[in-house]
Amino acid sequence: MTEAGNARGGERAAPREKPQRIADELRRLIVQGELAEGESLGREPDLVDRFGVSRPSLREALRILETEGLISVRRGVLGGVIVHQPDERLTARTAAMVLQARNVPLVDVYDARSLIEPVAARMVAASRSHRSAAAELRRLTAEQLEAVDDPDAFGQANSRFHSRLVELAGNQTLAIVTEMLNEVVARAVAAVSQPDDAGDATTTKLRGLRSQARLATLIEQGDAGAAEEHWAGHMKIVGRVMLAQRAKTVIDLMQHAF
Repeated sequence: MTEAGNARGGERAAPREKPQRIADELRRLIVQGELAEGESLGREPDLVDRFGVSRPSLREALRILETEGLISVRRGVLGGVIVHQPDERLTARTAAMVLQARNVPLVDVYDARSLIEPVAARMVAASRSHRSAAAELRRLTAEQLEAVDDPDAFGQANSRFHSRLVELAGNQTLAIVTEMLNEVVARAVAAVSQPDDAGDATTTKLRGLRSQARLATLIEQGDAGAAEEHWAGHMKIVGRVMLAQRAKTVIDLMQHAF
């Protein structure tokens, strides 16, 4: 039976459900790697034939996937539907928008990160690759030092350090959660780094970088307990600095664009 026939027969939910089923099938193929980054699904007429649906239903399904960042639709003679693998940054920005919409206090976001990172520091220090991890963290600290006079660049470099610290712990779920939190916190770092916010912004940043260097040393030594304790103290102090600034909620902070 056609979609129009279902609607006339009183099954009004069917036209809405079919686009979701199409989106679910394509999403599954993408996330399982059966459709590769940049691969073309063909043009709209091809997909209409493939799924046996009307063009409006197909377009609704494509809009769902496009909103999720899993496809892009190119118009014109050489156009078509192009596949994209899930993008962590897009996910992070979506989470940031949810926090913004709920008017979440900035302290709530920072507290979540402060619970995760000291544990990650302990896990990295206790890992077999703790020496190479320490070397990588030192490199990321050096990148921040190079950007110390550029608030936005410093905020992004600082975010990379925090994200990588958790990634090195080896738990992918924690790493993804941290990436989401860092989309917000990176803006906070940039905001407090503005020259007119405090006369000693550079001094504060340099103190933080020395603390990062200390963490790298503890990780290199394999001292898991000391690494966790040191980083918990670091996060507490940095949190006081950031939360003392003008932006009290995520919605305030998101006004500070990179």
